[in-house]
Amino acid sequence: MRAAAIRLWAAMEGLSPETMALMLAVGLVLGTFPVYGCPTVLCALAALALRLNVPALQLVNQLSTPLQIALLVPLARVGACIIGAPASSTFAFKLGAAVLQAVAGWCCICVPLGIALYFLLLYSIRRWRRQCFNVLESPI
Repeated sequence: MRAAAIRLWAAMEGLSPETMALMLAVGLVLGTFPVYGCPTVLCALAALALRLNVPALQLVNQLSTPLQIALLVPLARVGACIIGAPASSTFAFKLGAAVLQAVAGWCCICVPLGIALYFLLLYSIRRWRRQCFNVLESPI
């Protein structure tokens, strides 16, 4: 975990606060997408579309994998409340319905939280940089 954090820090060195906040927010939101394998493709497409650092975004995506696994059932339950329970009793239909419900729950919870996370990270990074800059400029 520490090695991954060091690599992420090195990849983000020299980036603007907006880019750093966007990379972290997009990586976390897309990294929690409830269909296994899709977050990697979604992060690669987002990195290309938003002109972000692909390896750094993929690293954030990989670091959010435990969160993705932990949110599978809660997102499916939220989606079940939104969409409704499946009517058929076949296993394939139940699995497909569970995936659809999890994606619906992800859209309703993770996307708005990701937008809020972006602004929170942007504020925090700007404030942290300002404090570091003031410490460097203050006479000792």
